[in-house]
Amino acid sequence: MRRQRSRELFQRAVQHIPGGVNSPSRSYDAVGIDHPVFMRRGQGAYLWDADGNRYLDYVAAYGALILGHAHPAVLEALTKVAERGTVLGTPHELEVTFAEHLKSAIPSLEKVRFVNSGTEAVMTAIRLARGATGRAKLVKFAGCYHGHSDPVLLDAGSGASTLGISDSAGIPDGVAADVLTIPYNDAGAVRQVMDQWGEQVAAILVEPLVGNFGIVPPEPGFLEAIHETASGAGALVIYDEVITAFRFHPGAIQDVLGFRPDITVLGKIIGGGLPIGAYGGPAAIMDHITPLGPVYQDGTFCGNPLSLAAGLAALQVLREPGFHQRLDRMGAALEHGLREAAARQGVAVQVNRYGGALSVHFTDEPVRDFATASKSDAAAFARFFRQMLAQGIHLAPSIYEAWFVTGAHTDDDIEYTLNAAERAFAAAARGERG
Repeated sequence: MRRQRSRELFQRAVQHIPGGVNSPSRSYDAVGIDHPVFMRRGQGAYLWDADGNRYLDYVAAYGALILGHAHPAVLEALTKVAERGTVLGTPHELEVTFAEHLKSAIPSLEKVRFVNSGTEAVMTAIRLARGATGRAKLVKFAGCYHGHSDPVLLDAGSGASTLGISDSAGIPDGVAADVLTIPYNDAGAVRQVMDQWGEQVAAILVEPLVGNFGIVPPEPGFLEAIHETASGAGALVIYDEVITAFRFHPGAIQDVLGFRPDITVLGKIIGGGLPIGAYGGPAAIMDHITPLGPVYQDGTFCGNPLSLAAGLAALQVLREPGFHQRLDRMGAALEHGLREAAARQGVAVQVNRYGGALSVHFTDEPVRDFATASKSDAAAFARFFRQMLAQGIHLAPSIYEAWFVTGAHTDDDIEYTLNAAERAFAAAARGERG
């Protein structure tokens, strides 16, 4: 598969863009390829690169595109709203309609604010928790990625871990002093840190189901410990549902798991493929936000018509009967097929799955936290990645990122993927370069 045009574009890009990419998660350094693939267009479950090669896509814009690329309902909504203006800089009716839709889908939201990214939403949720409680400290979990604001880049997962960066440069010591990082799925560690620091903790920030060092569900007792200790200490619980909301049913994962956080952070899917973020919770907490309260948050493009129109159109499609059940069925087929193919080729893997999202870890140890995820054989994954790419399967270039099944994938796509994976596992077992 020739990718000469991608190589040429990358050679130009590195002259003008740091590393040649606008997000380090798009770098191919970790998988041993000297340039990323430059894509030209997407349609349904497929991407086409600058050289005209077609790829079956499981990145789905890192989980944002649950319907696949260029879904007709989203395009129609965008066309209609763009004719009335791309950004108004004023309140408008779509803001109210979309807020009402989110409230009806997620019972813990009494009020909600729209921003422009998950990073921005998490950053503001932390500030809101500190403003509402009058406390400074934040508890988070190792390997959980919550965007790139200062406090949450300490022991972050996702792209930062792929590049071997545990903490970013440029974070002041004073910021780090107020962040307490503990292992995910360790209820004992939660109780221990809250026993020691609880009276100073503003919030515990958690992915209720991890999507940023692979797909890792919470173990029994873990979320209970978070809610119990936070409540006892007067701290708040923030759920980062940027990946999980609307991924597994037409609402948030918190309702499937049976918990109600104080603040919920949203993004990705709710934008229908356009930039968006949101945070919400009970009125008693949200009314600390300006102009009602002293916690400041602002933004020219917050609640812009394009993102809200695309998001509302996408969420309406997700309500179609059987949509998420179909993703779950295809995800299960991928999970079982990948395990069987790896076993036939003598490759040790762990396949973690929840619904239509899964992750493949090249290790013989169950993956339950960031430490076990980090034991994945990066060299074996890189060989697997290169072989899959050569067969037209587009995966994220990281041992930590998840695969996402979309509404555009078909049973034939799953079968093709499993046949390609069989060959890729065989190459990984033989140590082939690819």
